[in-house]
Amino acid sequence: MKLRNWQSECIHSAISKYKLHKHFLALATPGAGKTVMASVLAKLLYDQGDIDLVLCFSPSSIVAHDFNEALSEQFEAHFDGTIGALGNSFTYQALNTLDNKVWRLFEKYRVFVIFDEIHHCAGSNIKDANAWGKPLITTIKEKAAYTIALTGTPWRSDALPIALAEYCNESGQIQCDYVYGLKQAISDNVCRIPQVVALDNDQITVIEGDDTSHFTSFIDLLSQSIVPYSEIVTNTSVIEKLLTHSGHKLNKLRSINKEAGGLIVASSIAHAWKIQLILKQTIGESAVVVTSDEGNGNDLIRSFRYNQDKWIISVGMISEGTNIPRLQVCCYLSNVKTEMYFRQVLGRILRVTQGASQRAFLFMPAEPNLVEYAYRVAQDIPDSLPKVKFAQMGEGFTAEVTTEMSENNIISDSPIVASFGKPIIKSVNVSHDTSTIRRVTNNTTEDVLTLAADKLMRIVGRFNHKTFEIDGFDQLLISKRSMDKLNQYDRESF
Repeated sequence: MKLRNWQSECIHSAISKYKLHKHFLALATPGAGKTVMASVLAKLLYDQGDIDLVLCFSPSSIVAHDFNEALSEQFEAHFDGTIGALGNSFTYQALNTLDNKVWRLFEKYRVFVIFDEIHHCAGSNIKDANAWGKPLITTIKEKAAYTIALTGTPWRSDALPIALAEYCNESGQIQCDYVYGLKQAISDNVCRIPQVVALDNDQITVIEGDDTSHFTSFIDLLSQSIVPYSEIVTNTSVIEKLLTHSGHKLNKLRSINKEAGGLIVASSIAHAWKIQLILKQTIGESAVVVTSDEGNGNDLIRSFRYNQDKWIISVGMISEGTNIPRLQVCCYLSNVKTEMYFRQVLGRILRVTQGASQRAFLFMPAEPNLVEYAYRVAQDIPDSLPKVKFAQMGEGFTAEVTTEMSENNIISDSPIVASFGKPIIKSVNVSHDTSTIRRVTNNTTEDVLTLAADKLMRIVGRFNHKTFEIDGFDQLLISKRSMDKLNQYDRESF
């Protein structure tokens, strides 16, 4: 198998580090090919006589199956834990249910352990570890012959330290042994260039009792915390417009690549089925729905990976690590607004194939956080190419708030009456100057988004990640609550 340049470099870096240390952390952009790289590294260590067995842990059963296949291909042996197997591939959920037969392997054999999307495992000691991080800290860290930890989004939303990661004592920066960012992956033709299109409306009216407010975008509206974002992603007209735009783009791609597919990310199981119905009614197309309710969800995903069906709708089952290279269009209707999840979903449409057209498109509502993440991703795209576009809905949007607002100014079940217009696609030339995006409130103007990359992780105490600057990845702020929690851990550990 011919490896990509970054995969070969990463493998050589790992082999070199293993001469002195047993743990290796590789950061590579989603869609770069971490599964193959880790599997080839495992085979190389085995051929050199450095290991006897390989165990792999990953966040979902579909990814665990992919690692099983990749390792089986490299070793020409099975990886299912049966007699004659050279290892096994598990989900992180299985970590706390493994019997002593598995843990005894670490006593008798030299075990190489692969951790995919290691950011799911938190903790530097038993006090701050989560359920998946504890076995890594208490057993695997000391008893494994070697480990490789992989991640495409190297941070946690709760700001806890990542298990097995090393941090610089002086600056508190996380130490990655190898880094391969999106900018490099695009330059190497490893990842596609993503085009983000945000659905917006410039004629929004909100009626609350005797008060009427006007907004010029969803960014304006949602920044005021008057109407919950869930009302946007579940609104029938918003769904219709996003599906129309997504479907039009997917049809154009399929005229060149007949196998090109589209992913629709829903907020809930009921939402997924609603989207399927609207898709059928609006553009006359069907979709496979994959949720935790489907007992054969993984089979549906694997089938979609190799067939030529157009659409698949998922609630959390096709995000990080799930390999469906033919996906080129994504309609983001999830109510999850974290940068980690956004980047992981975007990564599903970035894998380069042998198809004639390698363009990738993500359609989403113009929610403030999501728009900011899109601009951050755009910083890694060549300046000569389009970065973020806005699709205007065309006519007015009216929301009537008829219930009292909670202290957070949002009640999730507050009735909202809304009307939408026809879609008009309009390109927007975007500047990185934050002054170009503002909101207007009572004739005063203030900045909504900080488009420049600020600090990614600020964790006080032993895990003081002060500034995490890696080419191709940007930053987010950590809450005071999380920092106080880590300070408490530090005090208790002395």
